[in-house]
Amino acid sequence: MNALMEMFGDLNFTVLGFPCNQFGLQAPEVNHETLNLLKYVRPGGGFVPKFPVFGKIEVNGLNEEPLFAYLKESLPYVNPVIGDIKKFYWSPIKVNDIRWNFEKFLIDSDGEPFRRYELHGPTEKVEKDIAGLL
Repeated sequence: MNALMEMFGDLNFTVLGFPCNQFGLQAPEVNHETLNLLKYVRPGGGFVPKFPVFGKIEVNGLNEEPLFAYLKESLPYVNPVIGDIKKFYWSPIKVNDIRWNFEKFLIDSDGEPFRRYELHGPTEKVEKDIAGLL
């Protein structure tokens, strides 16, 4: 995501990061620990995000943030494989849920959802779509 900010950050584009602990309980830290966790643990190596990182939220289930409910309604799921539900920490599980960390949504300059990307999708596709919108 830092690379995207370096490429497009001066062109009316930004990345927004939303930590979530609903996927394998991989983000148990409290909000004030998130930036240090990124810097020293995962990914570590002194990593500092070049984009805003918000407080932890829920993106699926009964307590999902309205923004993510809207994004998921607007853009269909991108991977038909739901995955190992023993690693999902929300209920109910729905077909359009976000499957895992680092799934991405691209929103155009008018605030309209444009495209949804699975976590393993090629970064080049995201870059191309961003360039096309800008």
